Parts: sequence; C-alpha cells; structure tokens
Amino acid sequence: MALPVETFFLHPDAQGTLQSQIQQMIAQGILSGRFQRGEKLPSTRRLAAHLGVSRITVTIAYTELLANDYLTSRGRSGYYVSDNAPVPPAFTPGPTGTDAVDWTRAIGQKFSGGDTVRKPPDWGGYRYPFIYGQADPELFDHANWRLCALKALGQKDFTALTTDYYDQDDPQLIEFIARHTLPRRGIAARPEQILITLGAQNALWLTTQVLLTQRRKAALEDPCYHALRDILTQSRCHVTPVRVDADGLPPDAVPPDTDVIFTTPSHQCPTTGTMPMNRRHELLKRAAEMDALIVEDDYEFEMSFLKSPSPALKSLDADGRVIYVGSFSKSLFPGLRLGYLVGSEPFIREARALRASVLRHPPGHVQRTAAYFLSLGHHDALIRRMGATLHDRRQVMSQAISDNGLEIAGQGAHGGSSFWMRAPEGVDTQDLARRLQSRGVLIEPGHAFFAGPAQPRSYYRLAYSSIPASRIAKGVELVASEIDTMKPVALSRAKNWT
Repeated sequence: MALPVETFFLHPDAQGTLQSQIQQMIAQGILSGRFQRGEKLPSTRRLAAHLGVSRITVTIAYTELLANDYLTSRGRSGYYVSDNAPVPPAFTPGPTGTDAVDWTRAIGQKFSGGDTVRKPPDWGGYRYPFIYGQADPELFDHANWRLCALKALGQKDFTALTTDYYDQDDPQLIEFIARHTLPRRGIAARPEQILITLGAQNALWLTTQVLLTQRRKAALEDPCYHALRDILTQSRCHVTPVRVDADGLPPDAVPPDTDVIFTTPSHQCPTTGTMPMNRRHELLKRAAEMDALIVEDDYEFEMSFLKSPSPALKSLDADGRVIYVGSFSKSLFPGLRLGYLVGSEPFIREARALRASVLRHPPGHVQRTAAYFLSLGHHDALIRRMGATLHDRRQVMSQAISDNGLEIAGQGAHGGSSFWMRAPEGVDTQDLARRLQSRGVLIEPGHAFFAGPAQPRSYYRLAYSSIPASRIAKGVELVASEIDTMKPVALSRAKNWT
C-alpha cells in the first residue's frame, strides 16, 4: 500500500520551482523519519492531481530523487523509499541543560541593538511596499543570470569555481571593474587597487577597521545610512555627526581634527541630494588641509535616469586620499552581496589581509557569474530597463504626492529610487508605519537615519523600486489618509511640546 497522498503538501511560502519544492518535501519526509525505507510513494498521476501540478513535474522530481538514491524504482510497481536512503539519528536528545554563563559579563563587546531597521521578511506579500533596496522580480533578468551561472559552472571554469583564491579575487571580475565600471565614474585604477567585498556594507566595515582606532575621529553625515553609524559605533572611534543641507555634507562644518570623513556625494542617504561640483572640490581641499581621508559611498549612481551622474569624488582626487566604495547589490539584487573597494595600494593591502582573516574571499562562483553577466552586456541592458521603469514610477509617485498634499523633504535631481518625505509636525512616523502596515502599506520611518537621542520623528522614506506603477497612487492615497487621521493628535502633541 502506498503512503497516503494526504500526507504530502506544499508549503504556501516555499521558495523555488514546483519540482524543487516536491523534491524537498519528500527528502524532508525521509530525513525526518516519516517515510521509512521500502515504503511506496503515491503514483506520479495521483500525487500530481493531489498537489494541483502537472504529472511531468512530479515525474522529474521523482527522477532526481532516484538519481540521488533517496528513491528506487521497481519496474511497473512504482517508486519506493530506497534502502540506501539516509536514516534519521536513532537516539533521543538529552534534556536541555541550564545556561550558567553570565553573558552580560562574558560578552566583551556588543554588536546588537543598533539603529538598523529590519524590513518584514514577507514584504513581497504587501500590496503597497514602499520600501527601499529590494529587488523587483519583474525587472531582473533571471534567464540570462541563470545562463551565466551555468556558464560559470562549466568545465572551462572549474578552476575558478573550486580554487581557494586565499586573499585574491576573480581576475575576470577585477578586469571588468578596472576597464569598464570605474572609467564610467572617471576613475582609473590598477587591479592592485581594487578589492572585492561582500557588498558595500562589508566594504565600509573593512575600511573602518583598517583606518580607525579608539583614538581617531570620524565625521559622518546626519542623517546618514544607519548601518554605517552602527559600524562606527562598534569600532569605538570618536564620531561626529555633521548635519547635511540640500547640497549634502558642508565641508566647513567638518571638525578640524577629523581623521576620516564618510560621505555619499552622488546620492546622499537618505535625503537623495547630490553634492555639486564646487562643493566636491571644497571637500577635497578641506580634507587636504586636515590631512584627512575621505570614504566615498557611491551607491545608486546607475539610477541616474533624469540626467547624467556627476563625476565621482574619487575621480577628482589628485593625492590618493579618497577611498571609493561601489556595489552591484543595488543594480542587480541585494542578496548578491557583491561590492568593491578602490584605494591606494597600501590601504587595499591591509583591507585584503583583514578580509582574508575573516572570510578569505567572496565565493568564486558568484564572482565568475557576475563577471559573465557584466561582460556579456546583460548588466547594462538591465540598467537601461530599470532606468526606464523607475522613471515612469517616479512620475506616478510625484503626481500622487502632489495630488494628496504630502510634503517632499528631498528628491534626487539625477533619479534614484525613493523620495525623502516629511510628515506634519507631531506625527510620529514610527506610529504611522505601524498603522499603515495593517492596511497593506509599508513605509520606512526616518528616525533611525539621524544621530543622537533627539531623533526627528516626522521623516519617512517612500521608495518606488519594489512596487508596480499601477499601485503607487492608491498606496500614496492611503498614506495621506492615515496622516490625516493622526493630525488632530499630532497638533495636540505639538502644542504640548511647545
């Protein structure tokens, strides 16, 4: 008798193809001990009808499990759990002991509790996800990425896939960055001046660890990328927030004893402002006078669909004091976690050594896949497609914001993927976000971007990278409606504050 077909079901939140989900479902049943050796599985026709999938999908899944020796086939009789299938451990776990360690005393340095905001893991299930930095599956080129991944798995690239680079990187990816990516930002660099990282955040962490000590001082923008402030706080260096204006970081506001200046000149985070050329020259001059270094996070420069991006600060650097941080995570997909550092050789040498001691190097297969995707022109085509789509979504959102009387606090002149917004005085956008979430709307409260205990509570960010244009107007209308319901309380609160 076959196993009851009712014991087989696909989880509604499962990832991957139907074929892979069926494989995983059966493999987990065997590994957990629910399906025993020699037991017969339902026929492909019956299981397909039960799951609501095609029979060929079930047949392929069974065939894969057969190849991996989880199942065996007995002529015309059907499929059975193989005698060689893995057997779950035949022991009873012992009772869980009491943790006698005083971890408040044992932990020498805390890394939790920072300002980094966590997005709901099921954000894709919300109808109006105005959240930043997530991939839109409708825009990404899945087919060509898959082909590049398969190409990187080929026999020709076996060495690149399996070799331990130790502290080195994929030469094809490095060459493409040096010869194609950086020149578009006006930057000339040799391979020895480039280091691949696990995204921009990893690049910022490596830079902080190499350049800053407990005695050194850093200046960063306020508001800023909250994860960077967490990184600097954890390094125990002295941090001075410098309030930005419409043109970004004011050079004359940077304290004279600063050692390292962190800035996002092309696309300030989160206000989206762009630093004009005269201020970029002033910042370089200011840094030279103080003998300070500058860390330039050049994120989202690819999203300049309104007009051409300004040259990178690094391209104007004549004496090697700018360290450049780039990333493919925003232009491809955030889960890629692939970025790069560009700087003088002595700095890159130390950053490379630190990276090697922590994680050796980013996975070779990921690097080679990205190298193919870039070199074959798929990345450029993706950027053009994303630019056109984001341009349309931006226009729709801009009109919806205007129609609903909402206030824009900052919008990128070159493009980007979000609006920096300000709610009426007294409206706490954390409370606003909680209220909207129950209505299927996700926004990002802005308090975490600001330094200090008195974080402004009225800012928020509306991103349009993860929501179709057809839903933007209704989503913005819901935001405005919720703000209107909060205004009477906000006015009362504002009067009490004054």
